[in-house]
Amino acid sequence: MSNDASTVLVDGPWEHRLVAANGARFHVAEMGEGPLVLLLHGFPQFWWAWRHQMTALAEAGYRAAAMDLRGYGGSDKPPRGYDTFTLAADVASMIRSLGETEAVVAGHGWGGWIAWSMPTMQPSVTRAVAALGMPHPLVLRRASFTDPGQMRANAYLGGLQRPFVPERQMTSGPDYVERLLRHWSSPENAWPGDEEAARYCEAMAIPFVAHSAAEYYRWVVRSQLRLDGRRFAARLRRPVEVPVLHLHGVDDGAVVASAATGSRRHVSGPFEEHFLAGVGHFLPEEAPQEVNRLLLRWLAHTAAPRTPAT
Repeated sequence: MSNDASTVLVDGPWEHRLVAANGARFHVAEMGEGPLVLLLHGFPQFWWAWRHQMTALAEAGYRAAAMDLRGYGGSDKPPRGYDTFTLAADVASMIRSLGETEAVVAGHGWGGWIAWSMPTMQPSVTRAVAALGMPHPLVLRRASFTDPGQMRANAYLGGLQRPFVPERQMTSGPDYVERLLRHWSSPENAWPGDEEAARYCEAMAIPFVAHSAAEYYRWVVRSQLRLDGRRFAARLRRPVEVPVLHLHGVDDGAVVASAATGSRRHVSGPFEEHFLAGVGHFLPEEAPQEVNRLLLRWLAHTAAPRTPAT
């Protein structure tokens, strides 16, 4: 099974663009005018995961831009560059390429991992951070060795370290992606529906996406014993000084709730945290109305749209 990048050009009230940033070309969907909120998706998804938030943000007076991360969807899929240093540079360059000097960076899952990294890796462009389904990376790293529930949840990581096999599993049919979507979401809701499951399976079958997705996980696991991994941990030990919103599902099957506490000690600026009952890993889609409510309320105190002069 194989698709081309046009698979992710889903019609809607947004505009699709290709933007050059950090030596690569990225696909971004945009709508609205006002302060920029850059939205970063997680695995195994693409920009479309933020569709509910894009419309709410635009209606509230923000410029919402949801990008396909390096290696995903309609963005370039180079053979390297899946370390967090490069990914953060991608985001910073994207903000500048969109004509802005700074942005609120909101990320889910892997996008949340990158968002957490922005204030210490790319502070000049990071106005505030919202992380969904992802605690501070050092909190998750510690929990991966100390929290039995998280250690069980991380079992899939071993399979992704193998060469070639996970790529074949992700692209040979819908089973791999759909199983993760259902396992990581809450059993209390009916997500994913047929449309979500089909779109994410089709997007993963775009050539080289599966390999790129696996490379994210290979770097985060293998780098822990290398110099770049130690540099990453040292950088993330610096306190986050910008405002932070952390939202997490109580039923998250990828990052269990017991492993998601403790981010506050890494933040010296304003910090807000909510655990949502009956919600799993995919908060923007499992609980779009609640996420929109909390996100817009938080943004009103951090990046409120400018009121036109009368």
